[in-house]
Amino acid sequence: MNLDTSLANTSHPAAPSPNELVPSRYAVQVGDIEVLVVSDGVLPLPTAMLAHNIDPAVRATWLKDMFLPPDAYDWALNVVVVRSGDRTILVDAGLGLDPDLHLPRAGQLIKRLEAAGIDLASVTDVVLTHMHMDHIGGLLVDGVKERLRPDLRIHVAAAEVKFWEAPDFSHVSMPPGFPDALRSTAKRFVKEYRSQLHTFEEEYEVAPGVVVTRTGGHTPGHSVVRVVSGGDRLTFAGDLVFAVGFEHPEWYNGFEHDPEESARVRINLLRELADTRGLLVATHLPFPSVGHVAVEGDAFRWVPVFWDY
Repeated sequence: MNLDTSLANTSHPAAPSPNELVPSRYAVQVGDIEVLVVSDGVLPLPTAMLAHNIDPAVRATWLKDMFLPPDAYDWALNVVVVRSGDRTILVDAGLGLDPDLHLPRAGQLIKRLEAAGIDLASVTDVVLTHMHMDHIGGLLVDGVKERLRPDLRIHVAAAEVKFWEAPDFSHVSMPPGFPDALRSTAKRFVKEYRSQLHTFEEEYEVAPGVVVTRTGGHTPGHSVVRVVSGGDRLTFAGDLVFAVGFEHPEWYNGFEHDPEESARVRINLLRELADTRGLLVATHLPFPSVGHVAVEGDAFRWVPVFWDY
């Protein structure tokens, strides 16, 4: 599989901002389809969010083994842009403005799309893996909607829209303030973009070789996007897989609304990826988050790709 970091296919890429050490984007060629991973920044969150169903001492050992701090660390926040035929598809939209939760290092998507030479008016479709605020907030930034095409199609599972009418937070383990922020952001998003929502039940082909499939688990309408072309495969897994989820797929993440189902779906997806040997990209894996999945005993192993520039 050819990993193209030259961005030769990105129209008129701009120079990175002087305050950015490296461009926060990474290009992958999947057959005839172009995929660009873009970092929206990082979310500093408590490490307890990684696993609230296990002994804290066990979690602390994993963090130490991974050379990570014990109390809080930076979760990556990635989105992807997919170009297939005449479609330019934005998959998820980042955090947007900081919703008074002290997350100032995220919400970088719009300026980073501009730095990559991607005009918002060129985006024909948006696919939402789910409607947590760090996946929809970029579309709520002031002035963004006016720059988008009036015929923009936003694809999201019908079950996801239904869920946010009266969301259930009884099984999550989030920091204070997050449930209220998630509710209000989802409500505002539906109000702003209702006329452009294109809902699907289980699966929908957004463009040739680009299929979004509902998995449930993380949220009832959580979905993944599979990109297949010329024998190459890439799956954008949204929030189904976190860094700890390879070694410990049974650990519950604090943002999962149905943790038991999330673990089941996660294990099935990781088995599929190990079997097909396709690429995996996920929202909260360290940028650029492009790699493979291998079976390791009763669990799995993350195999990052070798950067080729």
